[in-house]
Amino acid sequence: MNNEELFKQIVAHAKEYGFIFPSSEIYDGLAAVYDYAQYGSELKNNIKQYWWKAMVQMHENIVGIDSAIFMHPTIWKASGHVDAFNDPMIDNKDSKKRYRADVLIEDYIQKIEDKINKEVEKAKKRFENFDEALYRQTNQRVVEYQKKIDDTTARMAKCLNDNDLAGLKALIEELGIACPISGTKNWTDVRQFNLMFSTQIGSLSEGADTIYLRPETAQGIFVNFLNVYKTGRMKIPFGIAQIGKAFRNEIVARQFIFRMREFEQMEMQFFVRPGEELKWFSFWKEERMKWHQALGIPAENYRYHDHEKLAHYANAATDIEFKFPFGFKELEGIHSRTDYDLSQHEKYSGKKLRYFDAETNESYVPYVIETSIGVDRMFLAVFSHAYTEETLEDGSTRTVLRFPAKLAPVKVAILPLVKKDGMPEKAREVMDILKPEMMCQYDEKDAIGRRYRRQDAIGTPYCITVDSDTLNDNTVTIRERDTMKQYRVPIDNLLNELLPKLR
Repeated sequence: MNNEELFKQIVAHAKEYGFIFPSSEIYDGLAAVYDYAQYGSELKNNIKQYWWKAMVQMHENIVGIDSAIFMHPTIWKASGHVDAFNDPMIDNKDSKKRYRADVLIEDYIQKIEDKINKEVEKAKKRFENFDEALYRQTNQRVVEYQKKIDDTTARMAKCLNDNDLAGLKALIEELGIACPISGTKNWTDVRQFNLMFSTQIGSLSEGADTIYLRPETAQGIFVNFLNVYKTGRMKIPFGIAQIGKAFRNEIVARQFIFRMREFEQMEMQFFVRPGEELKWFSFWKEERMKWHQALGIPAENYRYHDHEKLAHYANAATDIEFKFPFGFKELEGIHSRTDYDLSQHEKYSGKKLRYFDAETNESYVPYVIETSIGVDRMFLAVFSHAYTEETLEDGSTRTVLRFPAKLAPVKVAILPLVKKDGMPEKAREVMDILKPEMMCQYDEKDAIGRRYRRQDAIGTPYCITVDSDTLNDNTVTIRERDTMKQYRVPIDNLLNELLPKLR
């Protein structure tokens, strides 16, 4: 199964087993908008709790807030979003489809990377077969492909940095990039497209003020800097964390929940002394990678990608990229935002946003290190890595979601072996013991083997089976999802057995 087919299977599984539904599906849906279903909402909440605990509960100098989606429109002028929150847009004249110019080029680069991967596999086989001449030829092609990637990436970065829209179009034409729909290369000029959604606030439309749906959650933190600093008696360095919805009118929203118009962010802004920002940038860069790898997903699925094009507010920026089925893509951003945001809000609001440092006896605008991760992208990373199709020793197959236990939507399934002889009643007793401590599911329909497979498909780490022996000795069978190993445990000891595994 190739990566494209795998991704289709993942998307289909997410719908079939109650994780993600297309929004407004009975009305033929709404492009790039999705609803989280019964298991999806649990997984999403677990991801958010895992992040919140790591960022807020485990750090004495980080606190959390929840700011409003609607904010004063001048905030977005001060932040630069009104004038500079744009993507380069290009249309194909034949298909009438609109694309981001940089994404077209990135897709072209991804195709070359796919060729490199194929050539590397060929090289391995030729090396094993001692075919030295063909091995050298294959390696030479890899070198040429990599040079093409490096040259294309550098040229694109320069065009984006210089806001050279004509240069972007010239690069697309030179690379021979065609529209995926029409197959033609009949492109319009590249132009800028602002990504913010606007609406009106007020009782009458003619007297209403234009406001925006926030395109990021960070500004809600910055405009509350003084409030938190004073009421929380915060001392630099300190952080403010937030989880919340954001909205962007993406030119091309695609790849399932990877890029949507309504999404959720987990952000933390860390305020530091001027001159110490790069030290803290390095600290949070490493700290955030540790958080990802603590889930048990292999390290080779992550990599850093330092930005060649820096945002207008940054003096350092890197992405933590994850290996999705469609290639390495940004999962989290770590940015050194300097003092840009607070200084801009000082300028536009007329209010002093300063910190008085008792240790140095001076007042200054703090510098900021930002960590920002998309909840939906994290969901997709966890889900796509967990999705496994495997053949068992007896020749049968199963589809299993190997979620980290701490993130699994359902932690334990309680299954009476049969629907008689007092087993359902005993299983309900077990359910009552466990459900105050963890998300449980009771299931008595179908044969026990089919119920195990159903729990595998939604990623439940442990199944507890109540059988005739349970009624005699008060023990149950625990069945592990990943190993399918089974063992007996006294009911009185179930919490002691399960809680450490789920933490």
